[in-house]
Amino acid sequence: MTQKNDETKRSRKQSNEKTKNQSSRNSGKAKSNQPKKKETKKEAAYGRINPPETKKSQRKSEKTAKPETKKRQYSKSGKNSKDKKKASVPVRIIPLGGLEEIGKNITLYECGDDMILVDCGMAFPDDDLPGIDLVIPDFTYVIKNKDKIRGLFITHGHEDHIGSIPYLLKEFDLPVYGTRLTLGLVEGKLKEHGIKGDLRVCSPTDRVKAGCFDVEFIHVNHSIPDSVGFAIRCPGGLFVHTGDFKIDTTPIDGDVIDLARFGELGAEGVTMLLTDSTNAEREGFTPSERTVGNSFENLFSQAQNKRIIVATFSSNIHRIQQIIDEAVRCSRKVAVSGRSMINVVSVASELGYLNVPEGVLIDIDSIRKYPPENIVIITTGSQGEPMSALHRMAFSDHRKVDVGPGDLIIISATPIPGNEKTVSRVVNELMKLGAEVIYERMYYVHVSGHACAEEIKLIHTLTKPKYYMPLHGEYKHLVKNAKIAESLGTDKKNIVIAQIGNVVEVTENNVKIVNTVPAGRMLVDGYGVGDVGNIVLKDRKHLAEDGLIAVVMTIDGVLGDILAGPDIVTRGFVYVREAEELIIDAKRVVCNVLDSYQGRDWSTIKQKVRDDLSRYLYERTKRSPMILPIIMEI
Repeated sequence: MTQKNDETKRSRKQSNEKTKNQSSRNSGKAKSNQPKKKETKKEAAYGRINPPETKKSQRKSEKTAKPETKKRQYSKSGKNSKDKKKASVPVRIIPLGGLEEIGKNITLYECGDDMILVDCGMAFPDDDLPGIDLVIPDFTYVIKNKDKIRGLFITHGHEDHIGSIPYLLKEFDLPVYGTRLTLGLVEGKLKEHGIKGDLRVCSPTDRVKAGCFDVEFIHVNHSIPDSVGFAIRCPGGLFVHTGDFKIDTTPIDGDVIDLARFGELGAEGVTMLLTDSTNAEREGFTPSERTVGNSFENLFSQAQNKRIIVATFSSNIHRIQQIIDEAVRCSRKVAVSGRSMINVVSVASELGYLNVPEGVLIDIDSIRKYPPENIVIITTGSQGEPMSALHRMAFSDHRKVDVGPGDLIIISATPIPGNEKTVSRVVNELMKLGAEVIYERMYYVHVSGHACAEEIKLIHTLTKPKYYMPLHGEYKHLVKNAKIAESLGTDKKNIVIAQIGNVVEVTENNVKIVNTVPAGRMLVDGYGVGDVGNIVLKDRKHLAEDGLIAVVMTIDGVLGDILAGPDIVTRGFVYVREAEELIIDAKRVVCNVLDSYQGRDWSTIKQKVRDDLSRYLYERTKRSPMILPIIMEI
């Protein structure tokens, strides 16, 4: 018995020593694996951007983070008073554009004393904005809080997301974060405006610290490469901002949307999901971009004896790549027309996003050196824009390209709502010139870059958000997107449909609109920004609809006698030589006003001339031209 006890003691002692040695070896190994504090060259080169990590390593580091810190910052359970206090920090989301409209996307996030901006886009003017070049967001609230803004984060390089950046950076400097292609396009815009800009290149899986915000880049598919969504972490929770996206399982570049990451964020606990609403009305899934390539292959094969002209969005680099690939397959040269198309092709080729074999791309000036059947022209103008290259071709106003019966023209785009008439007009004019025109309704020559209903449902199901906010779309799109979330079980009170300028406050237990800030639009006309308002637009519409009459008269400043005139000049009202009787009677009306009024108050005389002449002209013509009395006193 004693011998057995001695053996048992020796066995336990050996076991304890073995455990102690193993623990010591593990401790030494862990110590040797500790990262060095010294900054590497790669980290220094990225400035404030976190150096890129692989998805695997980054997610591993998140899992091994201190549980206490992670729980205190992101936990929704609120098991102790500290957690509740941290989770109750309100976050305010202020859409300054992009709601109840297509374009002009810009969203401000505010938490504590820190703010960040997501996107800064522009919109093209409608028909009710005569003479206006661009429409940009009202930056009044942004400029007022410029000291709190820690950065501008860009989802992708479309004009409705980057077009207003130069106008914002003219007001104050701030770092701009985006992917390589996106910032390459932004850089070109800034050069045009003479601005350098603090541009900081990021990649998907990168995380950027901006004040109390931690912004993670997530790869998504869209109609332009290098598109991303954001996971925005702050003391108030985790917010997922998808940007414009679609789910393409066979993208041209082979880089599929990172659905796994959206799922991991859902497991982490998403406070609010903000998604693209553009195609929320469409059921099912958006077709893959590769379907367009198949259509191009068929059309190019059928057009063996014709010159091919393809109009598409200049930013749709994957579409341009497919056109170039088909041109190479058919042994055709490629020429590019349109300023924006030339700029994008140049930037994308330089950065490696376009693969153009040597000798394929030729200058538009050189197309006459080749037989028409050996040429493909890629051009702007898929929306029928009056100054675009395709529009000029349709109206025989293009200096380099004459359209005729030997041309096959492919319009590879769907008209943006409101552009249907202009696109139809261009198609009609091209057909009158004898060209064969293919457009989206006839063949699969265009697919959208935006998610349809089932794709929105999938992102929603993966992220499992507590609150939901539709973005990017007209009001009908926002409402439909909200109904999708409701159909998936999201409580209606947790869904918010906001308007531009609304302050959406998100807390642990509630989401509501609490205030409104100055927001709207600023009109850009030439070099002028914001100097054209409602009064000027009203005058422009008046001139466009009814024309102008100028009444010029010279009056003796002492006696009040008419020394010369009144002379009447019209523009856009009537042709004077064909309306001599009307003009003579109009002069008589003016003379009667001058004879009946004895004072020297020229303002009163002008108003009286305007009123009496306007009344007379309306009785005679049922038109109300703008009347401009001019009195020269001698």
